[in-house]
Amino acid sequence: MELSFYILCLSIATLVATSLIFGLKFLGKRNYLLGFEWLVVTFSASNFLLYFLGGVEFSYRISYFLDAFSRGFGIPVIATAGLMAVTHRYKPSILSDVLFFAAAIAATAVLVSADFMAQPRPYFYVAMWSAFSVYLAYFAWRLLSAGEGLLALGVLVVLLTSQAIATIYDFYKIPGDDEQALFYVLACLAWSLMCVVMYYAYGALERAEKNEASLSSMLAAR
Repeated sequence: MELSFYILCLSIATLVATSLIFGLKFLGKRNYLLGFEWLVVTFSASNFLLYFLGGVEFSYRISYFLDAFSRGFGIPVIATAGLMAVTHRYKPSILSDVLFFAAAIAATAVLVSADFMAQPRPYFYVAMWSAFSVYLAYFAWRLLSAGEGLLALGVLVVLLTSQAIATIYDFYKIPGDDEQALFYVLACLAWSLMCVVMYYAYGALERAEKNEASLSSMLAAR
């Protein structure tokens, strides 16, 4: 087998590992929106890896659906709502979490199967991810305001790399990359970076919020 095949498998395995580890960490923080969305990425990437290793067609169909879920709704809507816990103190109930995922699953089913979505689908993905990128820019600004310049830079790198992947996904092929192996390597690494950086960025704003609350309590006590 060619070296590119092994590099691709390694990049997919990296995404499986990072999304699993940090998905579980988010669940430990009781952020179920981010935790379960990261685990959706884990399951999608795992099936993608099975497809490449063994040509399992059913695994490809699972990965295709979950990829559409994450690109269309999971990251732009569910992950954004999860991140808003530290930017807007948004903490939905368990029922709301369930409804988020149920609505996203139903919407994804329409997105991938409805004939009328065939042509606008790629543009929809880009539009949704662009909205997420706008929120990431705001998230980076909040980190910078909290004195977390390095993490703010990390979020900006996530913004640029993931937006680039989202933009070229359905519209552009890298010259010489006929089988899109290089593209998928870059996509998996970009999403792996997102899984890692957003966990630590979330934690930084979470600590900043707690410190601010403690300072306010001390001043009120005086």
